[in-house]
Amino acid sequence: MKILMVLDNEFPPDTRVENEIETLAKAGHEIHLACLTFWNRKEFEQKDNYFIHRKKISKFIFKTSVGCLKFPFYFNFWRKYLSELFRKYPFKAIHIHDLPLGIVGYEFKKKYNIPLILDLHENWPALLQMAIHTNTVFGKILSSNKQWRKYEKDILLKADKIITVVEEMKERLVKLGIVPNKIFIVSNTLKIDSFQVPDKKPDPNYFTLFYAGGLNYHRGLQVVIKALPKIIKKIPNIRFWIIGKGSYQKELEKLVEKLELQQSVKFRGWKNQTEIADLLVQSDIALIPHLKYEHTDSTIPHKLFQNMYAKKPVIASNCNPIKRIINKSKCGLVYENENRLTECLLKFHNHPEIRKGMGGNGKKVIMEKYNWKETEKKLLELYRT
Repeated sequence: MKILMVLDNEFPPDTRVENEIETLAKAGHEIHLACLTFWNRKEFEQKDNYFIHRKKISKFIFKTSVGCLKFPFYFNFWRKYLSELFRKYPFKAIHIHDLPLGIVGYEFKKKYNIPLILDLHENWPALLQMAIHTNTVFGKILSSNKQWRKYEKDILLKADKIITVVEEMKERLVKLGIVPNKIFIVSNTLKIDSFQVPDKKPDPNYFTLFYAGGLNYHRGLQVVIKALPKIIKKIPNIRFWIIGKGSYQKELEKLVEKLELQQSVKFRGWKNQTEIADLLVQSDIALIPHLKYEHTDSTIPHKLFQNMYAKKPVIASNCNPIKRIINKSKCGLVYENENRLTECLLKFHNHPEIRKGMGGNGKKVIMEKYNWKETEKKLLELYRT
């Protein structure tokens, strides 16, 4: 089957999209990915088993995506772009990544009488509800959360198949009136052979905490930083490595300076997967401190499975999917507040045998269940239908 995937972002990188493309291509499908670019990247690339189409977009048009439900500039960019591709290729299915371009996908579904697959990486209305740029006065005018929630339900009803990343998101969609057999869970699990873990160990002179991901307010890093002064009194050699970049970094750096934690907290910047793995294995504990919101209660971070595969015990906040996986796998501890976070860190510090046992549990469950080889079966089942 000739499938058009649509991603309203740069590509690569996107681990989830890469995994899905490889799986479908190996199954005999011809995959064409339409994405955008802000730079002068190649308009067309032919890989070993798939094709990449890119269209340059101006910053102005991209920024109008915030208000795309009120003003059609962004949608019109994609309508014109995808029309060009459909004139060249007889696609038999359209696979839209994430909610915003769902309406555009539906228009091509109707025009060409092909199935529409809607691949929800996020709970989009909940993500926008907590985003900084949509909570300004101007942002609220351009992006109404009530309008996004109505749009979401309308598009979900029009899609032929829907992909979510966790059970909790599927349950949410069923409550919206979507029939369960139309929803497939394809999680952000680990493609084991693409994540190499080096043979290194933590420095015994330190107790090292590790975080990799976006540096945004809802990631909850401020909670960890605020807890550190009290923890340092009991674990003087503790240090916290923060890997990544994001809009909240300056505020986090100011907080570190205010609490005089410059010797204990190190911002290491953006790293590639090889560098992340290298730092991960040199740490003692992996942290996922995301604040508990509707959004974080209906998605799962890819890094959880990386941490587990590297045999690192995880300390995480009580977001529903993360809590469920950690508790069932017995691969870490979950906290609800700053005091409980302190207790978890002290427990792991004082009981290295518990750290080792939970780290081993995480690796075991990755090998048995939470890996892409198992997850891709659902994606292939969807396309067989």
